[in-house]
Amino acid sequence: MYSDNSITVLDSTLRDGAQGEGISFSLQDKLSIVQTLDELGVHYIEAGNPASNPKDADFFAAVRGVQIKGHSTKQTKLLLKHAELVAFGSTRRKDLTCDKDPQLQALLAADTPVVSIFGKSWLKQVKGILKADKQQNLDMIYESVKFLASNGRKVIFDAEHFFDGWKENGEYALKTLEAAIDGGASIITLCDTKGGSMPLDIYQSVVTVVRKMVRRAEIGIHTHDDAGLAVANSLMAVQAGASHVQGTLLGFGERAGNANLSAIMANLELKLGYTCLPEGKIEMLTPLCRRIAEITNISLNQGLPYIGANAFAHKAGMHSDAVAKDPAAYEHVKPETVGNERVILISEVSGRSAIIEKIRAIEPSLTKDSPEVAGIVKRVKELEKTGYQFEGAEGSFNLLVRKSLGSYKPFFHLEYYKVIGEQPEPGNPVTSFAQVKLSVNGEMIITAGEGDGPVHALDVALRSALEKFYPVVRTMHLTDYKVRVIDSRDATAAHVRVLVETTDGHNVWTTVGVSTDIIEASWLALVDSFEYKLISSGL
Repeated sequence: MYSDNSITVLDSTLRDGAQGEGISFSLQDKLSIVQTLDELGVHYIEAGNPASNPKDADFFAAVRGVQIKGHSTKQTKLLLKHAELVAFGSTRRKDLTCDKDPQLQALLAADTPVVSIFGKSWLKQVKGILKADKQQNLDMIYESVKFLASNGRKVIFDAEHFFDGWKENGEYALKTLEAAIDGGASIITLCDTKGGSMPLDIYQSVVTVVRKMVRRAEIGIHTHDDAGLAVANSLMAVQAGASHVQGTLLGFGERAGNANLSAIMANLELKLGYTCLPEGKIEMLTPLCRRIAEITNISLNQGLPYIGANAFAHKAGMHSDAVAKDPAAYEHVKPETVGNERVILISEVSGRSAIIEKIRAIEPSLTKDSPEVAGIVKRVKELEKTGYQFEGAEGSFNLLVRKSLGSYKPFFHLEYYKVIGEQPEPGNPVTSFAQVKLSVNGEMIITAGEGDGPVHALDVALRSALEKFYPVVRTMHLTDYKVRVIDSRDATAAHVRVLVETTDGHNVWTTVGVSTDIIEASWLALVDSFEYKLISSGL
């Protein structure tokens, strides 16, 4: 049993999230994401629809320890500490009995302790999509839930289009919920499937459902972000009495996305006094979200609440000065409560107060009035006049400070680099080749690399040269690359600014390079990225 302020959380990254544009999970990706979500401490992980595609069926077989064709190593049964796996499907077809329905049979074959099935709560869809009458739909819901529950499964019933159905015919929408409860459903989830409901409408609807049914089943909420209100709607549902929340950890999903669980859980725990995760787990939110982003191979939106790189970033001189004196002046929670950190963005509008906090992380003895600080501020402003931008480029700023203080030690010296490009060919991603010659600890080394562009090729070549001396660089890889022309009036002679984002799977940092040559600007940013990693590793 859960206490009155406990909220159970179902993450659907691997099911609903997989419907987002550009999202494609391998079997290993899915296994890694499950382990990460379990480490975070969510209650349920909806891992896919075993009847919809072979990849999901393979996943459910793999977690049971079944050998999967095409995978050389034998899978071991996945053991979870906190979460329960959930297989997803639908109610039976109207012309089949439950024991003959392939969807329901696939759910049983997945052998998960919990199953989630959706059914229609909007009469318009019952008639238009299912081509069924009112009673047929109620029978399909009741019989499907009862069949799964009688086979030992805990059943979550997702009332699809519930809020649309509520507006059209609230009495019938409630009957669909009652049919699921009568069949043995443990959790009834009210779905804002189109993502267009307003918060007060959600609140009022959920209040009614909770009053009628909370003693018979746990009431849940599942929202989409088509109106930009998925988080707000989920919070309103909880305040109306719902105790089960569904979404995806990073908010991605079909169309405009799903409810962002990272924001929902942080708000519930830190603002509203609810408990979503085991004790101490909310402090792991940011690093584990970043791990999910890496596994998914997406760039994490820097502006995401709580977990984004800019969630606690300050730039303007007055703001950063106030934050240095009293963080609560501009921060609604402490960054460390969600595993994030304060960032002072360095730019030409920043004064000494904005910069001193970053400098003191490197040299604690300096104060706001130290002449070294004045020199660094002057240098930042000089470089930004030439096109540099240090806000968000914390790796390059760290190196600039060390160089200004005389504590910088180069890890290698460039002798030369060469880049060759060629016209892309269909089916061949390799378009560029790079060669670098470096001096490392007095030893000369020449390496080559190839990639799907000159920067990728340079990255491969540089990594190949350094990993012999500094094995830690093997953990690094680029996650983002941006180019901006600084002054287009100079046409092809204009300066370009290159920003490179890099990760080692745990931390993310950005470096910057500026030149009239895009390759040189890229090289400067790449070098800073590698050197920042080596310095951060204590080498």
